[in-house]
Amino acid sequence: MRATVMHGAGDVRVEHVPDPKIDRAGDAVVRVLRSCVCGSDLWPYGAMAASEHGRRMGHEFLGVVEDTGADVSGFKPGDVVVAPFIWADNTCDFCRAGLQPSCRHGGQWGLNGVDGGQGEAVRVPFADGTLVKLPVGEDSALLPSLLTLSDVFCTGHHGVVTGGVKPGLSVTVIGDGAVGLSAVLAARRLGAEQIILLGRHTDRTDLGREFGATDVVAERGEEGVTKVRELTGGDGTHTVVECVGTDQSMRTALRVVRDGGAVSRLGVPQYSEIPFGMDTIMRNITVTGGVAPARAYIEELLPDILEGKVEPGRVFDRTIGLDDVPDGYRAMADREAIKVLVQP
Repeated sequence: MRATVMHGAGDVRVEHVPDPKIDRAGDAVVRVLRSCVCGSDLWPYGAMAASEHGRRMGHEFLGVVEDTGADVSGFKPGDVVVAPFIWADNTCDFCRAGLQPSCRHGGQWGLNGVDGGQGEAVRVPFADGTLVKLPVGEDSALLPSLLTLSDVFCTGHHGVVTGGVKPGLSVTVIGDGAVGLSAVLAARRLGAEQIILLGRHTDRTDLGREFGATDVVAERGEEGVTKVRELTGGDGTHTVVECVGTDQSMRTALRVVRDGGAVSRLGVPQYSEIPFGMDTIMRNITVTGGVAPARAYIEELLPDILEGKVEPGRVFDRTIGLDDVPDGYRAMADREAIKVLVQP
């Protein structure tokens, strides 16, 4: 089959790799209907050291079950399923606590002999614990939105949940990428009264307004902080969802959060320290967030997508075939696309 392999910074290729097959009794083989390029994929795309054998890519996909191992009881060939971006047994103590990324037996797509999602098919370990059945057909118009349950919408939801968003509270979302836009949508879904989106790309912030942002701040640094403070009567917002991952974005988050509020970290951190000194501790700021346990959220968010209450799939603004995945990476890196949908 064909699959995406990254060989180094800027070097993404579509190559022929072995077809997936049942390796253990709990495995399933899933034919991919839709996958996508994640914003987190752009970090290795910009900085990965050259590698002869490369790294299989893609951690967001949905598809059709083609085959199952002898121990798989929850799925059969023909089922349409979505896979969260971490595979897990969903039975260990961490999984039962809703922390599937910490599963004692789980792992990441594309590593240690497990297929990546940006290909024609995937071997899914612990299929009963990992996959979620979708009550739609292979040609459903809802597939783009359902695909966001594998990562991006669940990640945005995680940011607002860990940040304590409730009806009537205020939220600042830093970053106008797909995760930031998903956080805006999730904040509106949970009833936030004021949602301030920090972003400079009008095509993205326009979508952010449609998703529920009440205000958009294009300024950065000191000017951005001043603007948010002005919009909140000088206090800042109850929650800040940081969706970029840079030192500057984290410093901005700590300066625009209201005293007693929470900063939820979603952006892949490109820093190793947080400026959390005496001035911050005196304000009783909570720093939370982290990797989203997407598997724990899928059943909660799925009905709203099926009923048309939310359309998180609108973050996909470009659809490509598998052969065009290298250009899809380029388009996202060059800010020509918010998020690229891949249809093998």
